[in-house]
Amino acid sequence: MNASAPTAETLRGALAGLLDGLPPRQAAQAVERLIANYRGTTPTDAPVLRDRSDVAAYAAYRMPATFEAVRSALAALRRAAPAWTPATHTDIGGGTGAASWAVADAWEEPAPETTVLDWAEPALELGRELALASPLPSLRAARWQRSRISSALRIESTDLVTVSYVLNELSEADRAAVVAEAARAAQAVVIVEPGTPDGYERIIEARDALIAAGLTVAAPCPHSAACPIEPGADWCHFSARVSRSSLHRQVKGGSLAYEDEKFSYVAAVRFPAAPADARVVRKPQIRKGLVLLDLCAKDEALRRETVTKRHGDRYRAARDAAWGDTWPPHAGDGADGSGA
Repeated sequence: MNASAPTAETLRGALAGLLDGLPPRQAAQAVERLIANYRGTTPTDAPVLRDRSDVAAYAAYRMPATFEAVRSALAALRRAAPAWTPATHTDIGGGTGAASWAVADAWEEPAPETTVLDWAEPALELGRELALASPLPSLRAARWQRSRISSALRIESTDLVTVSYVLNELSEADRAAVVAEAARAAQAVVIVEPGTPDGYERIIEARDALIAAGLTVAAPCPHSAACPIEPGADWCHFSARVSRSSLHRQVKGGSLAYEDEKFSYVAAVRFPAAPADARVVRKPQIRKGLVLLDLCAKDEALRRETVTKRHGDRYRAARDAAWGDTWPPHAGDGADGSGA
């Protein structure tokens, strides 16, 4: 995967420009109100993002985190299928286009032709504006279409579909229909949700539906069998490091220059892929002379592996392993971008 820092920095710069002329207090209040709405129940025919001020504030607050989460999921997909390159991409419920920035970053040359679908016209307008400020030709050429994200959704056949932070906004029936439509239309589907117990449940529901539709899981799971996590006992999620803007710090009252975005995801495909032998599903615990790795393994089980100094290269690799990485690492591999 190419280095994402220039794309991430370009995105942050474009987002900073959105808030010019918008009083900081107004921006913070808009973000707080929108977060409250998103955590509640909002009808899909009543967009939460009502006008440009709403969209600008929320985009500046959420786009960097969504970008990093989706970028991590795409990195895991690319690791499982390094020879595959999508020619077309549809971003369902893409809003201002964070996932599309991540896709353009993942496959810069050749980049897929992207279509962004969303119900909120102000979000699409602002997303188009941001994309035109990008140095990436595929983003500047993206199509932005108003479309109701519901059981009525129909999309053209495409290589890649992304659905990021969308399922939580939909009714149960609409969620099922949108996932089914993505599975019907695409060769690869990547779905990202918040890294909460509820978000994980929606991912498992979508994962089951994608498998039932004939796709196989490429990441994060090492297999397409049932998830070994006991329902209600735990949840599978990962972490991505996000640089925090001044708006982030103002809304959250923090001073750190970064935060960790917790997310759950599934990437499923209709073509050959090589899932990880195992994946690190918790932050590795580094102790004196040993590393404890919590793994989800190809044998459909959760297990803990203790790697000590006597394991030589394996120990050094374990010390470098991050939450979300494949295990064991292949020769020459670095982190896959899923870790913190």
